[in-house]
Amino acid sequence: MSQPNIHPDDLRAAVASGMISEAQAASITVLAQERAGTRAYMGPSDEPFELFKGFNEIFIVIGLCILYAGWMGISGLSLITSGKPGNLAILLGVISLAVCCGLASYFTVKRRMIAPSILLAGLFAVSSVQTLYVGALTFGSVSAWSDPATLAICAGGTAILLLAYFLAFRVPFTLALIMLSAFAAVLGLASMGQAELNTPVELFLLSAGGPFAFVTLGLGIIGLGFAMYFDLRDPHRLTRRASNAFWLHVLAAPAIINTVALTLFTNGTLWSLGLLLAFVAIMACFAMIIDRRSFLISGVGYIVALAATVTDGSFMIIFLLGAFLVFLGAKWEHIRAGLMGALPEFKGKDRLPPYALLTPRDPKQADL
Repeated sequence: MSQPNIHPDDLRAAVASGMISEAQAASITVLAQERAGTRAYMGPSDEPFELFKGFNEIFIVIGLCILYAGWMGISGLSLITSGKPGNLAILLGVISLAVCCGLASYFTVKRRMIAPSILLAGLFAVSSVQTLYVGALTFGSVSAWSDPATLAICAGGTAILLLAYFLAFRVPFTLALIMLSAFAAVLGLASMGQAELNTPVELFLLSAGGPFAFVTLGLGIIGLGFAMYFDLRDPHRLTRRASNAFWLHVLAAPAIINTVALTLFTNGTLWSLGLLLAFVAIMACFAMIIDRRSFLISGVGYIVALAATVTDGSFMIIFLLGAFLVFLGAKWEHIRAGLMGALPEFKGKDRLPPYALLTPRDPKQADL
């Protein structure tokens, strides 16, 4: 008699109902994968990513957006119009934070919904900035958003509040918001040191003379370090650690690649363009080694710009680059397996996502 297969939806339902914990579900999934073949269940080319599970989550997100818009109208709290200091405004901001946490305790902790959890983390961040801004106007010496001290206080305080929110609700998207808040806080501190940000390009141009591009590069490297911390502890990408790493990679990759690549591209000399090509190639290999496409995507624009510059805008080169990217996406797992197999053994290689191309003996093994 054939035994019924356990589907991932069954495990999710068991976790949601409280029958088993998320850690137990992950352990069961790992065991099943090891029996069926490494990563045979998920597929060698998958990079798990979810924004919502069903249209009901979109429905709730729309409702939350309308609810928050109505609350801003009633309370008068807004990033644009909340320029009136006072204890009442601070109290209303604290209420906003409390309501976000209350809703998160239901939609995130109890219902385990993805899209509402992401939105609530964003709304909590916005409410934090609003509350801290009103508080700074009320009790501090700041006067407007143009004051670097205002940016440093609001962004730094928001990062701390978001860290507490993450520890309470473990929403992976919160890590991206923490990284952005920390970045804004450091920029504010840098501006207080008489440095002036004239154009957004200076955030990525190392040759601009100011400290801002170095701040971007430094925080990108730090974000990459935290992302790899989570990735190396979940090579099969079955737990929340993989989602934590994903959102950190999404910000770390552009911060690193844009800073280095834009500096080389702006230089315009032949050697700098050659270095740019080599740098993007190294980042592409790095993206394959860690099995994260964000670094490759971040460098694509510079390859297209480089090709258009060298060939005077030839669309044939751009067409061939597009064809190559499509081929790379279709054969990602095969190319990665060849690259990883060619690399010598190094520390941590066994903690990266598996790369062996294994085929289950039975197609039914694709189900748990």
